[in-house]
Amino acid sequence: METNDTSRLNLLGNTATESSGGCCGGGSCGCGHGAASAPATADVTAADANEYLVTGMTCGHCVASVKEEVGAIDGVQAVEVALVKGGASRVTVQSAGPIDEAAIRAAVEEAGYQLA
Repeated sequence: METNDTSRLNLLGNTATESSGGCCGGGSCGCGHGAASAPATADVTAADANEYLVTGMTCGHCVASVKEEVGAIDGVQAVEVALVKGGASRVTVQSAGPIDEAAIRAAVEEAGYQLA
């Protein structure tokens, strides 16, 4: 199958976020990083996988910010995000063992968003 779409989504670009409402201030996307969810991470065998709902995310840059912050928590092996613009996005965290929800909440807030 041939396609003419040569655009690429850079989710590893600028990681700066604003403290309220994430990179886009909770409104429509203005950062230019697109609205697609992040590509799936590598398949990881994990002892624990937990899902969280995160509000305020509107674009791929928002997804990258949450993945970066949550992924930096000790024990986290993989983070996947199903973006729901302006709604509650599903964040799946795979880990080697239990991760304290307070650590997840703190990481999400550091990225500029809230657990639902």
